[in-house]
Amino acid sequence: MIKRALLSMALVLAGCDTVPLQDTPTRAQIADSTLPPMKSFSAPRPQVPSRSNANIAADFLALHFELESGRELPIMTRFENPITVRVTGAPPPSLQADLARLLSRLRNEAGIDIRQVGSGAANITIEAVGRSEIRRALPQAACFVVPNITSLADFRRERRREKTNWSLLSTRETLGIFLPNDATPQEVRDCLHEELAQAIGPLNDLYSLPESVFNDDNMHTVLTGYDMLILRATYAPELRSGMTRAQVARVLPDLLARLNPAGNGIGRQRVSRTPRSWIDAMQRALGPGAGLETRVRAANEATRIAQGQGWTDQRRAFSHYTLGRMIQMSDADLAQRHYATALKFLDQTPGTDLHKAHVRAQTAAYAISRGDGANALAQLRGPIEDVRRAENAALLATMMLLQAEALDLEGRGEEAAATRLDSLGWARYGFGSDWAVRALMRDVALLNPRNRLGG
Repeated sequence: MIKRALLSMALVLAGCDTVPLQDTPTRAQIADSTLPPMKSFSAPRPQVPSRSNANIAADFLALHFELESGRELPIMTRFENPITVRVTGAPPPSLQADLARLLSRLRNEAGIDIRQVGSGAANITIEAVGRSEIRRALPQAACFVVPNITSLADFRRERRREKTNWSLLSTRETLGIFLPNDATPQEVRDCLHEELAQAIGPLNDLYSLPESVFNDDNMHTVLTGYDMLILRATYAPELRSGMTRAQVARVLPDLLARLNPAGNGIGRQRVSRTPRSWIDAMQRALGPGAGLETRVRAANEATRIAQGQGWTDQRRAFSHYTLGRMIQMSDADLAQRHYATALKFLDQTPGTDLHKAHVRAQTAAYAISRGDGANALAQLRGPIEDVRRAENAALLATMMLLQAEALDLEGRGEEAAATRLDSLGWARYGFGSDWAVRALMRDVALLNPRNRLGG
C-alpha cells in the first residue's frame, strides 16, 4: 500500500578518481535548448508468467489475505461495479498519458471495467501533490493509497479512524491515491502503477515474487504479465468481495487453469516464507536516513539471514546485490564477487531477467572502469533489451550510456556518439531535469579511464 522511498538507482562510480565536474570530458556538449525530447514507450510487451499455477494460487492468497505488516485479512475485497478514476491536485504533464496507457492495459490485459472521468465523484481519486506534503502525511512513503478517502486533507483528519482501516473493509467503493507532482516522470509513473494496482487488487507485497511490482525490491516498475494475471483473477466472476481465504482457495485451481492453462504444465517450486528479520534488515539497508555504515551492517545481516534460510532464489541474489552496491566504493573487488554470487542464483531462477540486468549494469560499469570495453559490451547487449521490455527508462538510459563508453573504448566512436544521443530521451523521462541528465552523463563518462586521464 505504500511505495517506500528507497535508495535511488544512481550509478556508483567504481574506483574513479575525483575531478571537477566542469572539467569532465563527456563528448556530448549539447546545449539545453537542443537536448532531444523526452521519449516514451510504445506498445507494452509483458512476458507470460513463469510460475506454476500452484505457486500462483499460493501467491494470490498471500497477496489478498495479508497486509505488508503480516496482519491477516478476514475476507477478500474488490470493487463490485465498474471503476471510475479521476485526477485532482496539480498533476505533472506526463501523468495523463501514463494514466491513459495504464487504464488501457487494465481493460485489455486484466479485463477490468475501469475508465477515467473528468469531474464529479469517482471510485478512485488520484491527487497529485508535492513530495513534502506526502512526507508530512507518511514520512517513509513516496506515494500511497488509502480506503474511503478522496483528498490528502481528508486523510490527515481521518487517518486514525476505522474508515481508513483496510482490515475493516467489506468491499471497495472509494479510495484515494497520493502521488508526487515534483518527481521525475518515471517515478510518478512507477507510483501510479503500484498504487492503482493495489487500489483495485492485492494489498500485500511479497519479496518472494520474482516477476511482479507487488515486491518491495522495486526491480519491476510497471505491471507485468504476472501482475495482470493476478488482477484478472481478482475480478473473475468466480470471486467476489466477502469470500474467506478458504473459499477463495477452493476456487483458485479451476480459475487459474481457465485463465492460465500453460501454468498447469509447470512444476511447483518450493518457496519458503520471508522472515520478518530479513525484511527489516533490507529496509534498514535501503531506507532513507541511515548512514552508510549502518546500511552496510544491515545488508550484511540480510545476506547472512538469506544464506541461513537456504534460499537459492532472487531474495538471496537481492541480498548480495544490495551488499555489493553498498561496498563497491570501498572494496570494488569484493563487490564484484557479491555480484557474481547474485548472478549465480538468478541464473537458476526463472523470471529474473530484469534482476540480472540491474546486476549487469554494475559489472559492466566495473569493466569500463578497467578499460575493458569488449567485456562491457558483451554484458550489456541482452540486458538492454530486457530493460527496454520492462520499460525502465532510467536504467535503460544508464546502460546505453555505459554502452557508448564501451564502444569508445573499442574505437567505435560514431556508434558511441549515436548511442549516447539516443540515450538522452530516455534519460529525460527517467531522471527528469536537464541538470540530472547531464550529471548522469558526466558520472558515466568518468568511468572511462581515458576521460579520467584526460585522454
